[in-house]
Amino acid sequence: MGTLGNPKNTIEILNKYSFAFQKKFGQNFLIDNHVLGKIVRAADITEDDFVLEIGPGIGTLTQYLCESAREVLAIEIDKKLIPILQETLADYDNVSILNEDILKVDIASLVKEYNNNKPVKVVANLPYYITTPIIMDLFEKHVPLSGVTIMIQKEVADRIKAGPGSKEYGALSLAVQYYAKPYIAANVPPNCFMPRPKIGSAVINLTPHQTPPFNVENESLLFSLIRASFNQRRKTLVNGIYNYEGLHFSKEDIIGVLDAMGIPNNIRGEALSLEQFVGISNHLLKYF
Repeated sequence: MGTLGNPKNTIEILNKYSFAFQKKFGQNFLIDNHVLGKIVRAADITEDDFVLEIGPGIGTLTQYLCESAREVLAIEIDKKLIPILQETLADYDNVSILNEDILKVDIASLVKEYNNNKPVKVVANLPYYITTPIIMDLFEKHVPLSGVTIMIQKEVADRIKAGPGSKEYGALSLAVQYYAKPYIAANVPPNCFMPRPKIGSAVINLTPHQTPPFNVENESLLFSLIRASFNQRRKTLVNGIYNYEGLHFSKEDIIGVLDAMGIPNNIRGEALSLEQFVGISNHLLKYF
């Protein structure tokens, strides 16, 4: 069987197994060899790499990963795809397939079990509804990562990469940039998928920081402040933090910290850089 990046081969295998696309799993399979090559290049996969692939589908990208990587662990939620994967990946002896929900498995313990706790590269073509939880899970649980390369909705990729002052900038931009450096490797139009999604996608590469870019004294306070300031975008930072459930700072304390940092009191969260959020968080800690 030829590569699945060829639409004819994809249609053939789907018909053979009478496969029906599941809307709830956000299934859109890639049918473009050019894009597949771009993903593998963006992920910089070498024969030393252990790759964790989330949502292999029918194995289109998995075939490419098996060609380049030392070992691939593919995690697929849809049990109807498992026999298809066993067929499409039959030629490779460096791949394991797990029928699991990625949001329910302990990724860190999988990395321990399959790769001796050494850093892995995560590659995925992600359905939009689980994009944010998966990305945050990988970073917040401190899974040993040497890189994350994912195909996601273009607008989410733009949000991840956004800087202060732009309308895309928000809690997701800050959270991801706290852990990694984002780079958009390719924009991918809807006609590269089957079925064709309504919106464009992008391949984004996240390179984890080897050492944290800033000294954060309390990570959970920092993330609460970030969430508080984007919870209601039109509010000033002072009101956002003051009204946020779970934070108990007086307005005087918040304004005092902003004054000490030379930040205007009427500023909104969207105007502040990650470095400024870290500064506010470290200063507010004494009132926490």
